[in-house]
Amino acid sequence: MSITDKRLLKGARARETALRRAVDIASLDGLDDVSFGRLATDTGMSKAGIQTLFRSKEMLQLATIDYAREMFIDTVIRPAREAAPGAGRLRSLVEHWIEYATTPLFEGGCFRVANIARFDSKPGPIRDALLRLQQDWRDTLGRELRSAVESHEIAELDIDLAVFQIDSVLCAANTALRLGDDDVIAKVRRTVDGLLKAA
Repeated sequence: MSITDKRLLKGARARETALRRAVDIASLDGLDDVSFGRLATDTGMSKAGIQTLFRSKEMLQLATIDYAREMFIDTVIRPAREAAPGAGRLRSLVEHWIEYATTPLFEGGCFRVANIARFDSKPGPIRDALLRLQQDWRDTLGRELRSAVESHEIAELDIDLAVFQIDSVLCAANTALRLGDDDVIAKVRRTVDGLLKAA
């Protein structure tokens, strides 16, 4: 029984190593470049061993998206839950997103921004998974905006439009940061402040 447990542990560690490298490759070069051969080269693991873990390139890419999602939740969403619902939590989400993009968590910056444009016109499971990432994030922003409006923290606004504006500004900021424009962070904060006007 202990041998089986050790094998499971070894497999879990190998999967973690592969996925940690895969999210960086995807953020730098796109999910199309996440392959068994590239991961084997980059991690020193065997190509056959990686293929055994994921079975197909599509399954590897989907696992990479899931792993990036969990990392994003741990870095941006969960820490923001410490703030009160509404405007405070929305600001916290944006601040944690700024840290996520400027640190950055992934070598190429925001994982979603780096990949969604490559798959937006390619129907299939990869596109669907990336769109879920986008919708989950927008839903999170929308929840806090709605809470802020309903509790009269901020003035009435078009929530769907405000979510679109915040997300669009963050996506543009990611690109600007990759190009070395650190001044964009102040613009992000000014945009959010402009939307969160007192009731």
